[in-house]
Amino acid sequence: MLKKDCYLLGTITKTRGFKGDLVFFLDVTDPFEYENLQSVYVELSAALTPFFIESIKIQNNNRAFVRLENVSDEAAALQLTGASIYLPLTTLPALEGNKFYDHEIPGYTVQDKTHGVIGRVVQVVDLPNNPLLQLDHGGKEILIPLKSGTVQNIDREARVLHVEAPPGLIELYLED
Repeated sequence: MLKKDCYLLGTITKTRGFKGDLVFFLDVTDPFEYENLQSVYVELSAALTPFFIESIKIQNNNRAFVRLENVSDEAAALQLTGASIYLPLTTLPALEGNKFYDHEIPGYTVQDKTHGVIGRVVQVVDLPNNPLLQLDHGGKEILIPLKSGTVQNIDREARVLHVEAPPGLIELYLED
């Protein structure tokens, strides 16, 4: 499995106990959607390695207690701590309308309702309670809050994100 065909699910943060159990941080909106997870890809030495899950218990704080097959002691578990975990993009349901996955839109052109084309998406900065759309406008950074109603439409074929930025925000960035 290639990394470009996957999305980042989270990281292995630490071991739990002496029998090889691990703690995953799931960097997702609803971790309980993953309570039936059967396998993950772990990034080891820049390669994705598949691991099957023997058991998983999701916690309220985006943590999961996980036991992986063939990881049966603390030493083996310690080798995995700090590693990123991935799932194939094909496991994600397709989104429609103005909903999108954060990994889906980098490179999209952003067209504001008032100002027209204002740049390209660099990334979604996923801050708690205030996610931001980071744009590149000819080498200049523009940050747009992704509050409800900001994204008006997504043209996935043309790779264009239609937004309505808060009044006065774009002018702040474009002034010299």
